[in-house]
Amino acid sequence: MFDSEFAAAGDGELVAAIEDGVRQEAISGARRLSAIAELTRRRVDDGDERALWAFDPWDSVAAEVAAAMAIGARRASGQMRIAEALRDHLPQVAALHCKGALSSRLVSTITWGTRLVQGDQAWARIDAAIAERATRWERLSEDKLRAAVEALVARYDPDAQRRTDTNLRGRDFVIGACDDDTETVSVFGRLMAPDAAVMKQRITAMITGLCAADPRSAGERRSDAAAAIANGNDTLACRCGSPHCPTAEFTPKSNVVIRVIADQTAINEATTQQPAATEAPIPEATQRPPAPALLLGRGVLPHALLVEAIRNGATITPIRTPSAEPEPRYRPSDDLAEFVRMRDLFCRFPGCPVSADRCDLDHVRPWPWGPTHASNLNCKCRKHHLMKTFWTGIGGWADQQLPDGTVIWTAPSGKTYTTQPGSWLFFPTWDVTTAELSPISQPPPDAEHRGVMMPRRKRTRAADLAAAIQAERDLNKRDTPPF
Repeated sequence: MFDSEFAAAGDGELVAAIEDGVRQEAISGARRLSAIAELTRRRVDDGDERALWAFDPWDSVAAEVAAAMAIGARRASGQMRIAEALRDHLPQVAALHCKGALSSRLVSTITWGTRLVQGDQAWARIDAAIAERATRWERLSEDKLRAAVEALVARYDPDAQRRTDTNLRGRDFVIGACDDDTETVSVFGRLMAPDAAVMKQRITAMITGLCAADPRSAGERRSDAAAAIANGNDTLACRCGSPHCPTAEFTPKSNVVIRVIADQTAINEATTQQPAATEAPIPEATQRPPAPALLLGRGVLPHALLVEAIRNGATITPIRTPSAEPEPRYRPSDDLAEFVRMRDLFCRFPGCPVSADRCDLDHVRPWPWGPTHASNLNCKCRKHHLMKTFWTGIGGWADQQLPDGTVIWTAPSGKTYTTQPGSWLFFPTWDVTTAELSPISQPPPDAEHRGVMMPRRKRTRAADLAAAIQAERDLNKRDTPPF
């Protein structure tokens, strides 16, 4: 297709094809949202006794949507909210979306901007007003698009605006962005003014303590000072290299653990490499790039940064292959837990991005019917651990694990999804296959009565959402400026 279909087309035809592609994507997106809305309607019921479970019917539907779309649970839940808004409150907007007249981006902004609206009459007026104008909004920037939606909300339901404490409620602190490179991570956000003053004062004090021969730029010094604070240091080590420097004897603390899957030679290269040689070419004698390090939760760490991290006090821990024999207790040993986390790297549910260091280690076959063994353990975030443990049986979820770490999930719909260990992505030559387990000697106890052990909510998700909307509307009423 890419080398033939449009080879003879004129520029006008190419642009027309692009525009048609946008329409077809919108139509496809609307169809997907319609299916999500129907699945949500069928499965989510506040009258269900499981509506007060920590992992409730909404979570179960979100898990199915996430698996089908290969996205995280939060994004899946967001898709469900958009689908509900279109089905229940914005039918005219939904109709335009189904015809491809409104893009998914525009529909997402509309549903988010109207999330505080209450009352059938207000919804009907806002739906009609947006439908009348929205086809002319596609080329607006994000800020202008949000402003256009807010203007209509202000006209028909003033208390549904987000006005209260705008500066304080909008503050955030974000580490990482989708366009970060592998060497650095962007950090941005807003702090309370007193906290920002303290942070600035500490960074300034640390930079002032460096000698004039430090080779870093002012920006690099500030960046390294912030990293030093994050690692619990009050002093920033100088880079001048002089043995007479006041910080020459300072050994920085570090909370970073670099996990390297490589031979000892590669580790020795990183450990002994001098600072000036961090960008040196690979010696011809080796004819291979140094093995990368893996920073759990972040991804591959280039060799130059491995050297830098070791210089800054990071430790190196070996990964030990677990024994073929099961361990005699429920809780895995540190070595077994480390192996499983490094094999999996992420939650093993399809599309879940939670890093293994923030996951539980779950027995696929419940203990004690299933052993504490690498072939019976995998990483699950707390949400998907609750799902697998309690949302079982007919209409529930189940997972099966193979000796090579492959996990096969079966959804309530009967669809199956397969995930491979995260280490396959980063270290494809690492053999993580462990012993094959013998067949289970007796079935686990009936899962139907496990629900009594499920953590409970104080009120349903729908009640929580309604209360949050009402609370924000009440704040808006209180802060409405006088005329």
